[in-house]
Amino acid sequence: MIHGNTTGLKSSQLRALERIYRRRIPSGLLITQELGRYLTGLSREITRQIGIIVNREGSVEYVIVGDEREIVIPALEDYPLGRRPLRGVRCIHTHLKDEPLSQDDLTDLALLRLDVMCAIGVDERGLPAHIYTAHLLPLNPEGKLYHIEPARWFHSLKEENFSDFVSALEEEMGRLILHDVEEGTERAILVSVGTGSREDQMDFLLELRALAETSGVRVVDTVWQRPKRINPKYLVGEGKIKEIIIKGLQKGATMLIFDRELSPTQVRELGKITELKVIDRTQLILDIFARRALSRDGKVQVELAQLRYLLPKLTGRGTALSRLAGGIGGRGPGETKLEIDRRRVLKRIAHLEKELEGLKQGRLQRRKRRARAGIPIVSIVGYTNAGKSTLLNALTESSTLVEDKLFATLDTATRRLRFPEERECLITDTVGFIQDLPAELKKAFRATLEEMEDADLLIHLVDISNPRFKKHIETVEGILEEMGLLSIPRLLVFNKIDLLPAPMVENLSKRYGAIPISAKDKNTLKRLLEGIEEKLWKEARHILAMR
Repeated sequence: MIHGNTTGLKSSQLRALERIYRRRIPSGLLITQELGRYLTGLSREITRQIGIIVNREGSVEYVIVGDEREIVIPALEDYPLGRRPLRGVRCIHTHLKDEPLSQDDLTDLALLRLDVMCAIGVDERGLPAHIYTAHLLPLNPEGKLYHIEPARWFHSLKEENFSDFVSALEEEMGRLILHDVEEGTERAILVSVGTGSREDQMDFLLELRALAETSGVRVVDTVWQRPKRINPKYLVGEGKIKEIIIKGLQKGATMLIFDRELSPTQVRELGKITELKVIDRTQLILDIFARRALSRDGKVQVELAQLRYLLPKLTGRGTALSRLAGGIGGRGPGETKLEIDRRRVLKRIAHLEKELEGLKQGRLQRRKRRARAGIPIVSIVGYTNAGKSTLLNALTESSTLVEDKLFATLDTATRRLRFPEERECLITDTVGFIQDLPAELKKAFRATLEEMEDADLLIHLVDISNPRFKKHIETVEGILEEMGLLSIPRLLVFNKIDLLPAPMVENLSKRYGAIPISAKDKNTLKRLLEGIEEKLWKEARHILAMR
């Protein structure tokens, strides 16, 4: 296939290009002397660079016509990277002034993961002069990306076994990721781009890592940048994004995860420049929700959030969209609907909204029955991974799923908690909050969180061992205010006190007016139980007496 601008070429020159396309290089050779002379002679005649893309069987896949300074390598769609460290093709092209490999040549070598990048210098007679080659390197302590061979005279090129060299190189590069490939583990580079405070950006990046690990992703590197303004095309500059992609490919990454939501344009442009999966924080959270939703309520809400998020991004995404089918960013109830047209998506959204309304009516009936029973309701709220499910289990001797991961609980769980004097209340575990919760998830899970409106008491549980606990408190309080729930009585409870020195716990508890506990130690729960009892019955009686 001939690629590039052939305008102005004679018919004889076009036929010469077609003859190059039909050439085949014997297995094991980088290039033959004959083909090298043919390329340089034609390149000199048309005063343009000529390149060829050759596969490992020696077949010429593309003949590329450039200008006097460069060639433009086409999309190598027939040779996708997949999980291989190298693409399986090499690029050989001419340099009209017998100059070494350019920085653009080396960038293409790294970005496209070519087996080898090769340039053949052209002398005044149109004969091959020097040959310049470079190849990628396995991950190394020095951080060197590629090795540039010393220039050699083309006529001195020996019949080296090129195939053996490439096979050995790829095997060495593949050792890094072999274990993860066998396990089907995604490997990601996290990318943080921010214009706010450095502290907030680092918090976001740490949380993004926790989200990635919760989703089963192995984080191989993190990159953060604080530009004066956000690049509307790639978030970061074009040079920086290429650097990030190259670093990811060198480390065997399969995806890039951005800490802010990507626009449809950004998704499209990033898809043009890399074959790695590209997802954002919202898609990562949706992936976790898709894994963990167990009830019909939860599954419907997740699929609805997925489709609402993807709808504006369905147009013109091309291969960038198809890469998300299955796996991180395309998992769960919505994964089979990623490439259907907008009309069917809208129809599916309408169906899910109707089903969700029916489920909401069922929840409303259950809430009315609870209200008629006159049993007080306590809801445990808090930042994700604060220990809400562990506390529910400890208070009610139940066995709700507990994991040291973000969003371990999505579906609400309600249990009975009994007190002396034949008193009892219903205690509910809710989905954890998170800063900047994606808008679509707020909409979707608002139906579940509405159950908190009926609560007589909210237990605001905080992981006091987390260095960012103050920010977590502010985030939860902000969401409660947004939902109009600040009028409900609350108990601030500091959990995981066993992970901090006792004097620090005492000082922080006094400063914030919080009850200190360890949900894993029932002996620490007495003050909390007394606090619940006082809020639900003693204060209520006092209010009635005042009336």
